[in-house]
Amino acid sequence: MTEQSRADVEHDHKPTPEPDERDHDLDSRQRRDARRREAPSAAVVYEAIRAEAESELTRPLPGLAWSALGAGLSMGFSFVAQALLMAYTPDSAWQSIISSFGYSMGFLFVILGRQQLFTENTLTPILEVLRVRRMDTVNRTLNLWAVVLVANIVGTAIFAAVLAYGHVLSADINGALARIAGTEYEASFVTTMIRAVFAGWLVALMLWLMPFAETARVGVIIIVTFLIGLAHFPHIIAGSVAALYGVFHGSHSVFEYLLHFFLPTLIGNIVGGILMVAVINYAQVAYSDSSRES
Repeated sequence: MTEQSRADVEHDHKPTPEPDERDHDLDSRQRRDARRREAPSAAVVYEAIRAEAESELTRPLPGLAWSALGAGLSMGFSFVAQALLMAYTPDSAWQSIISSFGYSMGFLFVILGRQQLFTENTLTPILEVLRVRRMDTVNRTLNLWAVVLVANIVGTAIFAAVLAYGHVLSADINGALARIAGTEYEASFVTTMIRAVFAGWLVALMLWLMPFAETARVGVIIIVTFLIGLAHFPHIIAGSVAALYGVFHGSHSVFEYLLHFFLPTLIGNIVGGILMVAVINYAQVAYSDSSRES
C-alpha cells in the first residue's frame, strides 16, 4: 500500500470531533454571537427588573404623580377602543373576541410611553423590599403605591366624566360604553377579587417578559392584555374608567363603585402581582443563588 493510500485510509477512519472540540474551533466573533443568541437567565431578568424598580423608588413624588395622572387618562382609551369595536361588530358570540383587542390600547400607550401605572410599575419594587428588607424601603414603596394609585384614579375619573358629560361619542358608542360599564358590577365581591388575582398575576408576568422582549414588546403587551380583557379579569385602573363611567352615567353609585369594584379589584391585583413577582420570580432566583453558594 502506498503512502498516499495509507493517508487516505487514516483520513477516512479519523473520528468525528466531539461537540466541545468543535466549539474550540470557533473564533471570538462567533463565540460572542453565540452568547448573544442565548436566552437570558432568570437571574439576569430579575436584576433588570429590580434595577428599574430601584430607580422608581428614588423618583420625586410630584413627578410620579404627574406621570400617573397621564397613565390614568391614557387608560381611558382602552375603554373607548372596546366600545368602538363592540359598536361596529355584529352582535354575535364572537363579538367579545373582537372588542377585547381594544382593551390593549391603553396599556400600549402607558407602557410604551413609560407612564406610571398601578400594578405595572408599583408591584416590582417588592423585589427591592425583599432584597434589602429595610423599613425605609417599605415606606418608600407604600408612598409610591399611594401616589400612583390616587393619581391613576383621578385620571380615570376625569376621562370617564368627559365621556359621560361631554357628548364626545355618538349615541351608538355611548350605548356600548354603558354595556361595558355594567359588566364591571356583575360579579360578587369574592368573585371579583379572585378574578382580579389573575389580572395582577398576568400583568406581573408581562413585566417579567418585557426586559428582553426587544422588538416583540408590542406583541407581548397585546397578547397578555387581550387575555385579561377577554377573560374579564378586572384591572384596578383599566376597569375604573368603565366603572366610573357607570357612576357618572347614573346607572351605579359611588358606594357600588367602592364596594363592588374598587376594593375587591385592588386586593386581588395586589395579591396576584405579589405572588407572581415575589413568591415565584424572586424565590427562584434567591434559591438558585443559595444552591450555588452551598
